[in-house]
Amino acid sequence: MSRPLLDVRDLRVSFPVRRAGAMPWTPPQDLHAVGGVDFTLKPGETLGIVGESGSGKSTLARALIGLVPATGRAEWVDGADLVDLSPRQMMKYRADIQMVFQDPLASLNPRMNVGQIIAEPLTTHRPGLSRSEVKARVKEMMERVGLLPNQINRYPHEFSGGQCQRIGIARALIVAPKLIICDEPVSALDVSIQAQVINLLIRLQKDLGLALIFIAHDLSVVKHISDRVLVMYLGKVMEIAPKDALFNASQHPYTQALLSAVPIPDPAREADKAVVPLTGDLPSPMNPPSGCVFRTRCPRAQALCAEAVPPLEGTDRRTACHFPGPLTEAEIAAARTEPA
Repeated sequence: MSRPLLDVRDLRVSFPVRRAGAMPWTPPQDLHAVGGVDFTLKPGETLGIVGESGSGKSTLARALIGLVPATGRAEWVDGADLVDLSPRQMMKYRADIQMVFQDPLASLNPRMNVGQIIAEPLTTHRPGLSRSEVKARVKEMMERVGLLPNQINRYPHEFSGGQCQRIGIARALIVAPKLIICDEPVSALDVSIQAQVINLLIRLQKDLGLALIFIAHDLSVVKHISDRVLVMYLGKVMEIAPKDALFNASQHPYTQALLSAVPIPDPAREADKAVVPLTGDLPSPMNPPSGCVFRTRCPRAQALCAEAVPPLEGTDRRTACHFPGPLTEAEIAAARTEPA
């Protein structure tokens, strides 16, 4: 087997937080945003990451590129551990690992024109290029992502949201990276523009052989673009599986609840589908439940779930659940009768 492009083992991110009203001498408490994530990413593969707001998806992405401190291991294909690299050492890998952010306009410098924005990574990581070579590459990349080269001197506020996201994608691609991390790149866009950006990413991935980590709330988008899907809840991995296996026969109750909430564009099928309810609210990461963090909202929770953390087990499909498998109609009905 070929070596993984990225091999993540027990990645953890914590932030010290002082509770409201606490005395100045009271030590801060750790908020565990990411709690021991494991996954591998192959060259040219797309890994979708899904989960509710607050599940740690964006924090995980930022930890991989060194924007937030982390512990554990994130081994790059050459053997380097991205977690242990200093900012100076990480500069060597900036060209190989690029990121596309959620808010297309906020991620662009309003004082720079489009040509300067797209050229910035190139001038940083390829200092030997002449100004004419840089300009030629910028125009070529603008054409590749669907922007007109004659717009090179315009500023971000002169573009639509979808065009700004294309600028962000061009900026990420200009240094020919091996991996692009997309942190909800289409959530701020209209549905029709979302489809254009997603199809652009798929086309560019095929043309350039990119690997993608694609973070999103919309499971239909994740299904369209991903090869494998990782499901997070409260900073932990609940399930990771090939796309078809996860969407057709998910094993974790949380994954089943997320999938049941996706609307089906067929009124008859939508009326007949079994919706798995999630009771209660997302627990605070400052005080997560003991054992399985999902047990307080799980329709299948038993005593063992409060006593022991379920290991992430399996080979091609991995599930962190003491009692995996599709929920029965009786379990779903019982969950519906429980008070929220």
